[in-house]
Amino acid sequence: MSMIRDLRAVVRPSARPVPRKEAAAPFEPDTTTSSAVVDCAVYRDGARVESGRTLSPQEAMREARRDGGFVWIGLHEPTEAEFAGIASAFGLHPLAVEDAVQAHQRPKLERYDDSLFTVFKTVHYVEHDQLTANSEVIDTGEVMCFTGRDFFITVRHGGQGSLRALRHRLQEDPELLAKGPSAVLHAIADHVVDGYIAVADSVQDDIDEVETEVFSPGRNGGVSRGVDSARIYQLKREVLEFKRAVAPLQRPMQLLSERPMRLVDPDIQKYFRDVADHVARVHEQVMGFDELLNSILQANLAQASVAQNEDMRKITAWAAIIAVPTMVCGVYGMNFKYMPELHWKYGYPVIMSVTVALCLGIHRTLKRNGWL
Repeated sequence: MSMIRDLRAVVRPSARPVPRKEAAAPFEPDTTTSSAVVDCAVYRDGARVESGRTLSPQEAMREARRDGGFVWIGLHEPTEAEFAGIASAFGLHPLAVEDAVQAHQRPKLERYDDSLFTVFKTVHYVEHDQLTANSEVIDTGEVMCFTGRDFFITVRHGGQGSLRALRHRLQEDPELLAKGPSAVLHAIADHVVDGYIAVADSVQDDIDEVETEVFSPGRNGGVSRGVDSARIYQLKREVLEFKRAVAPLQRPMQLLSERPMRLVDPDIQKYFRDVADHVARVHEQVMGFDELLNSILQANLAQASVAQNEDMRKITAWAAIIAVPTMVCGVYGMNFKYMPELHWKYGYPVIMSVTVALCLGIHRTLKRNGWL
């Protein structure tokens, strides 16, 4: 039971089925897989079997079926030709093979006669000095997992989500690996969801920054003119990408945690409940992000509208003030011959004084009413 107690510490550092080939069936080496295979190893009694040379997937499978244990094969973006030999040797379902090669799949869990096919979307936060309208906040990838009685195959797409460090950590706990392929499946699920939690915290910081800018007072304590709406919209698009990775994963994690499966060790299955809880929590966060960004975007547009209205009021107020001297100049610019004020000694200073007084009076009234 010490292995079970240490499970979380280990994994968290910070179409018709193709018939399965029997052990007696020969495996022909397939050299076409060398460029896609990242690692291939046999694990027996929780320890990696060292053969002194690099085994092909077919050779590793033959050894595991002959002497016991299971094979863990890691591939990165294999082509259809590169994956064909492995798919045939391990009896993988054609539909699952097609999904694994083409990628761009939504998270899901599919059960076949002798294997489970699980799709995870990995999420990575892209560091940036300042959020702009073109900032990439979230980078996504995919990890497809084939879980069998004596094999575990991962197919990874994208530059993020390497499983090399996770493999090394698992190899340091033989008791955990002795539970078989389902222990690796749980470790990968937990690793992916832990990445979601870290990304959610970073996205929260970006949203807080935008929210502060939108609701901070403007110059001289006036109405804020908001921020560039394109920045908010770009962040909303990135959150939508995040939601596409998290939301569909809830159902697969519930199935793995609640429904007995012969390919999942009972001691491991209970720990999928913890992963399912974390997925649900992150999903709630992401949904909250989406709603909050909607509110921020609406508030930003409203503030921009208020700022424009304030500008229009100021323009109107100054236009009213300027209308007084304009009218006076217009009247006395008509140059009629019989205009008494034109020949009056004090006509000019009186008219200018009256004009200034009217302008000051209008200015004071408008300022008192908040138009200036």
